[in-house]
Amino acid sequence: MLRNASAQILKQFVRHRATDTSLILERSINRVQLLGRVGQDPVMRQVEGRNPVTIFSMATNEMWRSGEGEPTSTGDVSQKTTWHRISVFKPGLRDVAYQYVKKGSRILVEGKLDYGEYMDKNNVRRQATTIIADNIVFLSENLRDQ
Repeated sequence: MLRNASAQILKQFVRHRATDTSLILERSINRVQLLGRVGQDPVMRQVEGRNPVTIFSMATNEMWRSGEGEPTSTGDVSQKTTWHRISVFKPGLRDVAYQYVKKGSRILVEGKLDYGEYMDKNNVRRQATTIIADNIVFLSENLRDQ
């Protein structure tokens, strides 16, 4: 199975020869899946001359048990919460996210990573990591029943 996947990836290479230089375009992957809870109700923002975007935060948790690594260890359970900024640009999904995503909802977000910079209110350049959502799956019971 792994050999078939490797063969398929190799077949995705596209080669184009120009007159004086050679350009090789390779297929790559930028995919993210996050399963967690929404940290705030979404907001919709629109910058002049651009399409609107729905933005919300999402928390994912990592849990582990301290101890000697034994499966039956009775050590303390530790948890680390990571916050993610989710941006939804796709028109239909953007509107659904704005209307139905609510603080505390359990959702699955599929998308890609995006890195950018912005100027904060003190004119300090900051870096931001954002998940650009392509799909949202609602997992909370109250949303699925609507």
